[in-house]
Amino acid sequence: MDIIDSIIRNALREDIHTGDITTRSVMLSPRQALARLVAKEAFVLAGIEVAARVFRMLDPATLFTSRFKDGALCSTRDVIADISGTDAVILQGERVALNLLQRMCGIATLTSRYVAAVAGTTARIVDTRKTTPGLRVLEKYAVMVGGGSNHRAGLYDAVLIKENHITAAGGITAAVTRSRTVIPHTMKIEVETENLAEVAEAVACGADIIMLDNMDIATMREAVALIAGRSLVEASGGVNLDTVRGIAETGVDLISVGALTHSASAVDISLLLEAT
Repeated sequence: MDIIDSIIRNALREDIHTGDITTRSVMLSPRQALARLVAKEAFVLAGIEVAARVFRMLDPATLFTSRFKDGALCSTRDVIADISGTDAVILQGERVALNLLQRMCGIATLTSRYVAAVAGTTARIVDTRKTTPGLRVLEKYAVMVGGGSNHRAGLYDAVLIKENHITAAGGITAAVTRSRTVIPHTMKIEVETENLAEVAEAVACGADIIMLDNMDIATMREAVALIAGRSLVEASGGVNLDTVRGIAETGVDLISVGALTHSASAVDISLLLEAT
């Protein structure tokens, strides 16, 4: 919760800064008010408690009542939540709450489409580190709400040996061997490969996960057969909603999709203050 509070606090500081000059100049004094969050399109809900936290951080007395839980499918014109508090607090928290909520719902919704596209296969949809700086914890949570899975959280929790690491180490075998001497025995090693020769080398040196980077469908299928269950297989690169099903049907275990977090469109949600 501390990291989420920090995200919200920084966002509020950025937006309000020295004060909400519009609210301060328009209103004589704060009054009790009611507002509603209303869906303007269909989407998978994610981040409703984050939105609630925005208003409660501004004023703990604010009452935020959500009508749906994360993971619910909301329809156009659905009232997602009711907010009761002072009009000044509601207006000050509006944009930050909506920015975070709309972003998270967009990610969850896009993720759910990818998950639906591979239904019936053994492949899992996973995210990447291509997240908005400072918002990774929220965005990766939204991926899970949408039915996806998380890849590594950052550079610290798993070894992912990519092209530049291989070049720097002098080859796949050297990179994997060196990593084994340094990391805890509980940590996995993943190796990025670009062709079947690299796949064979990654298998031979005991990589736990082998990434097939930007390979065509036929090559992926050969790679899966070559690996033969000795490592988890991840497909990456060039994945979109048109290609993901064919990739899943090659037999890969994981499909990483950077678009889940770097290209998801924010959904349309309005905050409407009721006239008093």
